[in-house]
Amino acid sequence: MSTLRGAPALSNFRNPSQLSRLQEALPSIEGVYAEFVHFVLVDGKLALADADKLDKVLRYGPNVPVQEMSDNLVLVIPRIGTISPWSSKATDIAHNCGLQQVKRIERGTAFYLATNTPLTPQEYEIAAALLHDRMVEQTLTSLDQAQGLFVQTQPAPLERVDILQGGRAALVSANISLGMALADDEIDYLVDAFADLGRNPTDVELMMFAQANSEHCRHKIFNASWSIDGEDQTLSLFKMIKNTNELNGQGVLSAYIDNASVIEGHKAGRFFSRATRHRKPSAICLS
Repeated sequence: MSTLRGAPALSNFRNPSQLSRLQEALPSIEGVYAEFVHFVLVDGKLALADADKLDKVLRYGPNVPVQEMSDNLVLVIPRIGTISPWSSKATDIAHNCGLQQVKRIERGTAFYLATNTPLTPQEYEIAAALLHDRMVEQTLTSLDQAQGLFVQTQPAPLERVDILQGGRAALVSANISLGMALADDEIDYLVDAFADLGRNPTDVELMMFAQANSEHCRHKIFNASWSIDGEDQTLSLFKMIKNTNELNGQGVLSAYIDNASVIEGHKAGRFFSRATRHRKPSAICLS
């Protein structure tokens, strides 16, 4: 793995805002500096020309001098075991530039927190929690630890949850250990369904059910019927959101379809032959 420094990650506008958030929780923090760090997995050793090309590919953003800091490093990276969308695009760009030896590029953000004294482990955890999204990111204390981004493990073997012998309790335990977040009625449904089938479910089947039937995919809560003080409401929470567009949707061409919406734009020039060059209304897609 090669490690290449990048441009500053915080603009002059965002830096004071980030510092203010940190100081609210930890007044001992006097300053914050952040820069992008690129971790590159290479098959073999790059030739000097290819190394120079890779360095140029990864030099983007504002052309400002980077700072030298070493205090209280909080390295934010994508969760180990995942491949970020940024990585997929960056790796494709490297390949299109002829850098076939580059197997993968990942990006992290190195936050350096200036303090009079080193942060205690408890203070470090507080700062780290403010600097990353734990759903898709994690934090490390050194750049070398980012090697874990490229560790490949063997796929885990298929497992079955013994509902036939263990009953509902077996599925409740699996729900916790696998982090499926199944509701009580979903657990009851699955226990009855596999009892009727006369077999135990696999962990893959259960995880697929949990994802396909999740709030994200089904909007179970937002689409549910509900009442206030015993009075049934005519619109679900989701329909209430959509109702805004139905009542006042001027300029909206498409909404609530395929996780995107399209609104009317201004007139813009189109690329046509000289004989047919003209301006037409454009549309703006919001995803």
